[in-house]
Amino acid sequence: MEHSPPNTPANAFAAGLVGCILRISTPMLSVLPPSSEQRLQQIAHARQAVLQEGKNISGVLAEPWIERSWRRCLASGQTPDQPISFDVLPPQTLRRTEEANHVLVQAARPVLEKLGAAIASTRYFAILTNAQGVVVDVNGAIDRRDRRAELITRIGVDLSEQHVGTTAIGAALTELQPVWLHRGEHFFTSNSAYSCAGAPLFGPDGRCVGMLDLTGVDTVERPELKHLVVQSARSIENALTQSRPHDLLIRLNWSSHCLGEDSDGLVCLDPDGWVSGANPAARQMVPALQASGPAAVHCSELFAMPYEMLFDAAKSDTLGYAQALDMPLWSGLRLHALPLLRGRAGAPGRLSGRAAPALPLKDVETALIRKAVNEAKGNVMKAARALGVSRATVYRRLGGKAK
Repeated sequence: MEHSPPNTPANAFAAGLVGCILRISTPMLSVLPPSSEQRLQQIAHARQAVLQEGKNISGVLAEPWIERSWRRCLASGQTPDQPISFDVLPPQTLRRTEEANHVLVQAARPVLEKLGAAIASTRYFAILTNAQGVVVDVNGAIDRRDRRAELITRIGVDLSEQHVGTTAIGAALTELQPVWLHRGEHFFTSNSAYSCAGAPLFGPDGRCVGMLDLTGVDTVERPELKHLVVQSARSIENALTQSRPHDLLIRLNWSSHCLGEDSDGLVCLDPDGWVSGANPAARQMVPALQASGPAAVHCSELFAMPYEMLFDAAKSDTLGYAQALDMPLWSGLRLHALPLLRGRAGAPGRLSGRAAPALPLKDVETALIRKAVNEAKGNVMKAARALGVSRATVYRRLGGKAK
């Protein structure tokens, strides 16, 4: 009679180890896990309901914008099973497009290179388009032998919703929000091999200038790439903002965050205090920037302090370029601000480790008043006139020590 081995911890461990070895040594089957299979079935059900039966399927798809995109495609006369062509712009139009998007491509290229390295083993690759959905740059492990990858990664190919239906590219540009799209969630059946994440890109004037896309062909669904593409889009937007002509860059954030990170708001000023550009984070922190859109706005409309103080703080030996300020908004809220002269704003690694704690506004004003008095060689009246404050204010802030 055959006896089973005793159920001891050692035997249980050995059995588990053998099971692991067998699983590792057995070739992986190209089948989808049950959860992924169920997801594809849900997508197929949604396609049947909306695209063939014309039903409203609110709640069946995870994202309502997908159904909106499908319905736009149907309304334009497209059908899911029709053949589609991935058209490249004519040579002359392509040259104009490349010239018009040169700044975008230059700002995005370092980010695309890092992305390409980060996702190299996932069989996803990066695509950059302009605001019309035309590809202006690509990066990553693109299998050019696969026609499906080759078609969508040619510079100048039009991947807008009007030309290739529902994709992360068309959706991000239409909805102006980050998206994730998997297999059959694409409108056209012939696009059902793709999975993609996308995020819109906003320029220094607040307008959409393009989008960043991560696409895989016949690969595992990775919705976490939506987070990666959003972070990468933020880096591109910051590079675009810093490339704008400016004399002073102001880095902004709330007091609970360190200045010098990609999450900072960025505001560019010309010598007279006019805003020449701002990134999306700054527009969210300072409502007056959001309200202005691409229209010109002066720094004095954003912050409850003279803009000259920001320039002086950036130049001041007393404060130093890495000294944060306590910045009051007209709403009564306060931000930490780091004013940086052009040329010092983009040096990698110079801020995050060296920025000092925010200096209270009162101390900032006192230091700047003292500096103005020194520059006026002790002439309080002249210093007060230069600062736009009363002589009494100068005496009060300096404790009656000025002469």
